[in-house]
Amino acid sequence: MNGFLPISKADMAERGIAQLDFVLITGDAYVDHPSFAHAIISRYLVAHGYSVGIIAQPSWKTADDFKRLGRPRLGFLISAGNMDSMVNLYSVTKHRRAKDLYSPGGKTGKRPARSTIIYTKKIREAYGDVPVIIGGIEASLRRFAHYDYWDDVVKPSILAESGADLLVYGMGERPIIEIAEALDGGLAVRDITYIEGTVYFTPTLERVYEYKKLPAFREVRADKKTYAKAFMTEMHERGQALVQEHKDGFVVQNIPARALSQKELDFVYAMPFMRTAHPMYEKPIPALEEVKFSITATRGCIGACAFCALYYHQGKDVAWRSIGSIVGEAEEMTKDAEFKGYIHDVGGPTANFYGVKCTNPKGRCTKRRCLTPEKCRFLKENHAEYIRLLRKVRTVNGVKKVFIRSGIRYDYALLNQSGDFIRELAAHHVSGQLKLAPEHVSADVLKLMGKPGIEKYQRFCQKFNAASQRVKKKQYVLPYFMSSHPGCTLTDAVRLAEFIRDTGFMPEQAQDFYPTPGTLATCMYYTGLDPETGRKVYIPRSAEEKAMQRALIQYKNPKNRGIVKKALLKAERDDLIGQGKKKLIRG
Repeated sequence: MNGFLPISKADMAERGIAQLDFVLITGDAYVDHPSFAHAIISRYLVAHGYSVGIIAQPSWKTADDFKRLGRPRLGFLISAGNMDSMVNLYSVTKHRRAKDLYSPGGKTGKRPARSTIIYTKKIREAYGDVPVIIGGIEASLRRFAHYDYWDDVVKPSILAESGADLLVYGMGERPIIEIAEALDGGLAVRDITYIEGTVYFTPTLERVYEYKKLPAFREVRADKKTYAKAFMTEMHERGQALVQEHKDGFVVQNIPARALSQKELDFVYAMPFMRTAHPMYEKPIPALEEVKFSITATRGCIGACAFCALYYHQGKDVAWRSIGSIVGEAEEMTKDAEFKGYIHDVGGPTANFYGVKCTNPKGRCTKRRCLTPEKCRFLKENHAEYIRLLRKVRTVNGVKKVFIRSGIRYDYALLNQSGDFIRELAAHHVSGQLKLAPEHVSADVLKLMGKPGIEKYQRFCQKFNAASQRVKKKQYVLPYFMSSHPGCTLTDAVRLAEFIRDTGFMPEQAQDFYPTPGTLATCMYYTGLDPETGRKVYIPRSAEEKAMQRALIQYKNPKNRGIVKKALLKAERDDLIGQGKKKLIRG
């Protein structure tokens, strides 16, 4: 008997299970590793005494695959996977992707578009009124009426559209156990309306108390200013329930679930994961390869970048595991036959937020960013704890090198007055290149992004280069830049190209802004407004301008010469065409 959870009736029989408590359906391949949400939720339920079976990437042409494990005693759990299914399937240009990194061999076609909705409807077809709970990134970010980039329309809450009974948003361990206990105690799923971190649908508000009412779905769909105001309320309101009227009733969001304590978080990552893909797959799962020997140290992010959905999904309360827990996981890794001595990452949404603290006696606020435009006076820098963690992990017997690849917030790193963190980083945790994301150089664009000014990036680079020279290492900062973000004009794009010219670095790839659900920048893209100020924002919408902005980042690529020239002429910057070091292209 292998240590994976049941995927077939034969597995159930082998374990003596006549009927499972829950069946979890996921759009990803079944990987029993803590970097995959379906693995954490299923293991967490099992650790609390419930039996769980996995149906990974079922065929959705009929309902047959959804009957594979029978009707569960308590309910079905649905996740589209570690990514929104539309982002997984389509590029920013709305073309079908050639690979699905969460499927065996990277093969596409293993999941439907809008997986959460399709899976829910197939379960209804198979079993009628069985309880259905949806969660994961797709459900979480679409819990209210939301702009959908692919259909270019405001869609209703995914809870209302799918017909599921409950939606879990954010990190789901605490809510899913409370839901399981309620169902196990005989409570009807329609009466589970009190659990933090959940959303439910109700025909009337007779039993809903102390709530704030959002503009109705029909209102946010009809008026962009109303949409922007509603989104800001969704972003910032954490103290009371939020209600949004839809057809035939109301979507009700309870307040967010409390973050897990350090002890609880340690428990999650100590569960008996197999740390690999199920043996039924003949080909590897590409997404596992990068994270198999990575360690999640934190959850939550105080960065609140406008183009990132982490704030909307997890919030900015940063939780971190104990050093002992992380060292223990590193020790377990060294026992894996495939482990070569290299830990690819010890981090989270932002690696160096490990140990960060808010000293506000009223608790962490939701109205402003912690780091921009300047550091909040209540934010306490604490790199010492992260340094201590890294030193412990790299001394584990069998570990040759510990990388940090999940992102460094360089403005926060600069708050480390002693400079110990940057020196430690350069000496021990980089091999050749350090990837950073300044994203842009224009002050106006960076302000809308919620990113620090470019001068802080330059200051960090100077300190990192000096630290690298001190330990006699040739190491470089590899910056990532974004094109076509709301607020970015062609003039701003040219300014970025000049910065790239002056630094002598040519990016191998450029990231085009992708309007995904749940981000502040997507709200800007749809409404043409900065929802924080109500002011109009320039939006680069045409395919031609997007191509121009992207090409300017890689102006040295001979393939881009024609479109770069067109962009420079349109921006009235023909002074950058011709001979000489300061020119971007030849005339």
